[in-house]
Amino acid sequence: MKFHHYGIEVGNLEDSVDFYKNHLGFQEEKRLRFMEEEMVFLTLDDSRVELIAGRTLNAHICFEVSNLDKIMTKLTGLRKVEGPYKLDNGWQTVFYEGPTKEILEFLQKN
Repeated sequence: MKFHHYGIEVGNLEDSVDFYKNHLGFQEEKRLRFMEEEMVFLTLDDSRVELIAGRTLNAHICFEVSNLDKIMTKLTGLRKVEGPYKLDNGWQTVFYEGPTKEILEFLQKN
């Protein structure tokens, strides 16, 4: 397992993308729309940030895994929040609530 990205819900997606690109040096990796949410992945060296268009300021941490099913069997004590989903790009993802209610995403890239 390795760190994949940190996700932040932002009030104005384009203003946030401009800030991360123009002031912090991030590059746009890709844009996605999933379940009515618009999101942009930005990268800087080995760091990745996912900006999600929204009204509230929520965040989650994402771990990239090689086998999503295997991880899900290890997380039986945690509450599943969403998923698993298969994204249009072939990735599979699932969200869990951590022991102190933090949101944890697990992502398998195919």
